[in-house]
Amino acid sequence: MFAAPPRPMDRLRSAAWLNRDRIVAWCSILVGLQAAFLVFVACWQHGAFGPPVATSSDFVSFYAAGKLVLAGTPALAYDQAAHYLAQQAARGVGAPYQFFFYPPVYLPVCAVLATLPYYVAFAVFQIATLAPFLLVARAIMRTRGWAWVAPVLAFPPVFWTIGLGQNAFLTAALFGGFSLLLDRKPATAGMLMGLLCYKPHFGVLVPIALIAGGRWRAFAAAAATLCTAVGLSFVLFGADTWWAYLGATVNAKTVFASGRIDFAGIVSIFGAERLMGFAVGPAYALQAVASLEMIMLVALIWRRDLPATVQFATLLAATLLAVPITLVYDHMLLLLAIFWLVREALDNGFLPWERLGFAGIFAMSLAIWPIGTIWHLPLGPIAPSLLLLLCVRRLWRTPEVKRPRSA
Repeated sequence: MFAAPPRPMDRLRSAAWLNRDRIVAWCSILVGLQAAFLVFVACWQHGAFGPPVATSSDFVSFYAAGKLVLAGTPALAYDQAAHYLAQQAARGVGAPYQFFFYPPVYLPVCAVLATLPYYVAFAVFQIATLAPFLLVARAIMRTRGWAWVAPVLAFPPVFWTIGLGQNAFLTAALFGGFSLLLDRKPATAGMLMGLLCYKPHFGVLVPIALIAGGRWRAFAAAAATLCTAVGLSFVLFGADTWWAYLGATVNAKTVFASGRIDFAGIVSIFGAERLMGFAVGPAYALQAVASLEMIMLVALIWRRDLPATVQFATLLAATLLAVPITLVYDHMLLLLAIFWLVREALDNGFLPWERLGFAGIFAMSLAIWPIGTIWHLPLGPIAPSLLLLLCVRRLWRTPEVKRPRSA
């Protein structure tokens, strides 16, 4: 007798049809479409289809800050009037203002970029940060060849990072390098995490994880690197620059709460609440509850001897839910979390609905901004929440493993 064909629900449950060849083919098409759109937008902005459009990317805020450093006035990077004039000099009169809320430890990067012509600096920054991210991604997936690049480059936050000239590749490379090296070279891993101090809010859960897991060498190395970076910035730029930065951080809270940064692009729980019309107070209160929950979850999972792959995925996904201000390009961390879970699944088998969950997260990342803009539906926190559920579900089915805790 012939075997009955699989039912539609069974096909969705296993999603075996989501094989390597199909994923690479579909993602290659998506990469081509995204690249074509970026080229179209660049041509449109520079007058290929009419008068040039006065626009600017987030990168111009880095570049303008670097110019102010080179002029010997680093504290003015946090003066919006002076910073705006530097942006106008780089991109022309009429371009909209791009905020700069990074601590002085980031100013050396900006200064180096500002020694180059604007478009050259833009390209150098994106290539120099994308390359280490790709190396980290390849190491996590433990794959060969180049077909794997298509799914990586097709992930929508890659499009946003390149289009806006943002530093999400650098953030993901440092976070990914930390996770790769934590067990083998804990001191180096800690140094990489310490270098993430240019986005200090993204390290909020890392000390919790390291302390809960007894990773004291990595903790000490991260703290030492952080202190060294801050100390060097004091020597290079003076205390006045730090005072100016601290003043700017007060203004940053007002900027993000006011909607001057599109709520549809803020993918945190706070951003979701503001997008749906919640007042600032309740939105921050709900975010605080979620942050506390993520702290407890990370502490619980990292204090147990569980597979490192799922611990890293949990830390990455939980970070995106714990931080009040995360933007669409920051979901690059979500891609790293997916890589870690896929690595675990390739070693021990995919769980039912897991493949479909990964595909849903990928598709959701493509729709976050347009759906948020048009219908005010906040998909931003749903993607990391779904991935966190996949992490917890896998941990329920995974026995504890014995791993040295002296690192």
